[in-house]
Formats: sequence, C-alpha cells, structure tokens
Amino acid sequence: MKKKLLALIGLIAVSLAVVTSVAMASSANKSAPTFAETVRQATAQFRDVTKAKGYALLHGCVAGPQGGAMGIHYANGDLVGDGVLDATKPEALLYEPKDGKLQLAAVEYVVLADAWNAKNQAPPVLMGQLFNYVGAPNRYGLPAFYELHVWAWKNNPDGLFADWNPNVSCAEFVGNAAMPGMSH
Repeated sequence: MKKKLLALIGLIAVSLAVVTSVAMASSANKSAPTFAETVRQATAQFRDVTKAKGYALLHGCVAGPQGGAMGIHYANGDLVGDGVLDATKPEALLYEPKDGKLQLAAVEYVVLADAWNAKNQAPPVLMGQLFNYVGAPNRYGLPAFYELHVWAWKNNPDGLFADWNPNVSCAEFVGNAAMPGMSH
C-alpha cells in the first residue's frame, strides 16, 4: 500500500513539474506587443473620427511629392506642445478619405524640436524607432519638429514607419465640409 501511495505521490509531483515547466515556457514565449499592436490598442476608439475627442483637423489631405499620401491629419495640440512622447498617445491621427468616409490609416508622433532639444541630447526614439527631423520653414507652417509615422491601420509597402504610403490617396478629398466627420 505504501509503495502505491509513494508511486502516486511521485506521479503527481512529476505531473506538476511538467505542467509548471510548460506554463513557464509558454509565458516566456509571449513577447511584448509590437509598436503597431500598441498603436492599434491605443487608437481603436478613434477609427470613428467623431470619437477622436481632443483631436482637431490640422489641415487638408497631405499628398506625397512623388506619389502616395499621408492623408488628413487630426492633431491634439496639447500633446504636440507637451514635449513628451508616449506610444499610447499619438499627437496626430491620419485618416484617408475613402468611400465617403474617413478611415483611420496611421498615427504620427510629433514633438517640437526646440522643446525636445532643450531637455535631450539626442533625437527622439520611441519603442526603438528613431524619429525624422523636419526643419523650418516647411510645407506645414510649423516650427522645426521631429516626427514618426506608424501605419498601424493600413498596410504600407514602403514600411511601417515610412512617411508616405503609396496605398493612400487624397483623390476623394473634396474639402473639409464635404467629408463626414470633417466639421468636427
């Protein structure tokens, strides 16, 4: 009887060890969310432009100098001016006018160069991605700034962090008042 009990206890102990090892291995294989996953989680509510509270139309549809576009920028002025970067709080939401609606395509992180440079020795990096520098004067009428696009909602064959997306078009943009959600 004692041998059977010891064998049963031994079998339970081995089973627990195997289950624990498998659980630990599977939790170790779970990696942190990617930049695109972080953006999608943080901005899912903004897929409907009317829910983009705190964001306002910055300017019309921005088309690329050699094709493609960025789309229509809705920016949060408080975030742009705070000199802080947070992957869950993009400074701008980029929408593509398509089929009579605005479709969330990407986000843009923006920090004014003077604000950043006053507190930091190196250009900004967020989740391992180095920002681009845009000097002034520029086509946007902004002071010099650092920016990073993340095409989390629309595939970009030029890359997740490219400025221009050849799959985005401003062809359907006909003015602020003509697009649903544009008077926001």
